[in-house]
Amino acid sequence: MDVLKEIIENSAAGRLDKGLKTFVLSVFASIVCTLFGMLVLLLRYGSEMNIQFGY
Repeated sequence: MDVLKEIIENSAAGRLDKGLKTFVLSVFASIVCTLFGMLVLLLRYGSEMNIQFGY
C-alpha cells in the first residue's frame, strides 16, 4: 500500500485535492475493469465471434 501511495503522490494527480484524486483513480479503475472484462469475453467467446477487418 505504501508503494501505491508513493506512486500516486509522484504522479500528475499527486497535487490534486483528495476528491479529485479519488475521481481520477476511480475512472482509471473502471477503465481497467472494463478492459479486463472485454478480454475475458473475448477469450471465452472469441471462437464463436465473426470478427472482420476491413473497410
